[in-house]
Amino acid sequence: MVAQASPGTVYLVGAGPGDPDLLTVRAHRLLCTCDALVYDALVPAQLLALPSPDCHKVFVGKRRGHHSVPQQSTNIVLARMAYTHKSVVRLKGGDPFVFGRGAEEAAYLHALGIPVQVAPGITAGIAVPAYIGLPVTHREAGSSITFVTGHELVNKERQRVNWQALATATDTMVIYMGIHNLTAIVAQLLAGGLDAATPAAAIQQGATALQKHVIGPIAALPKRVRESGLQAPSIVVVGRVVDKRIPACAPPLPKVDMPIPLPDPATATRTRMS
Repeated sequence: MVAQASPGTVYLVGAGPGDPDLLTVRAHRLLCTCDALVYDALVPAQLLALPSPDCHKVFVGKRRGHHSVPQQSTNIVLARMAYTHKSVVRLKGGDPFVFGRGAEEAAYLHALGIPVQVAPGITAGIAVPAYIGLPVTHREAGSSITFVTGHELVNKERQRVNWQALATATDTMVIYMGIHNLTAIVAQLLAGGLDAATPAAAIQQGATALQKHVIGPIAALPKRVRESGLQAPSIVVVGRVVDKRIPACAPPLPKVDMPIPLPDPATATRTRMS
């Protein structure tokens, strides 16, 4: 690669939660015209075919249970690519600024004087429930909604998420990345005063061909999730809006499997270093 006198622009692009049809018009245009693509595991394979054959592609995916590319390494990759390419797309599942660390990448690039723009995507917390016909707000059941990460319980001595306070502070909770900590989360919510009969849903790999879900009272949800074998990535919705679900209005599931398979570690290393 030939270094440029001035850096190109890095676009932080949201791919949406799975269905390629949920890609925004702007994201589609950026993918079709970029000359470098840095992408995660949680993007449909169809989107990787949009750039030209000459596009330089780099995989920096993070998956639970697999070796992850450190965030600092990803930041460095983006900066280096900006000095050898005019248009770099950093493709993330969902929306870059919703539990996606996009703001961290934007701050890093901005501090280096590298032009960076965000292209928002449809976040899983809204789209995934819709793909089982579940609204996240409803005039009769939910006038407030809280998006919260359930991943924070892991290896943290002090929690920023006060689950007991959230239990009665909002009509609806949409929990990202909470399936592995669901038992502990539910225990905290019940301790905070949430009614054990509150309806809840857990949805695995929504808006994809591998989508499946379970529904039940919040107190029973961890057991039902275990029995059904639901795995990450999953979204959990808690609140009376679950009872307002209209299955008939759910969109058809796309013929795409998510997440895309992780590449062979040796191949991934060679790709990142190229």
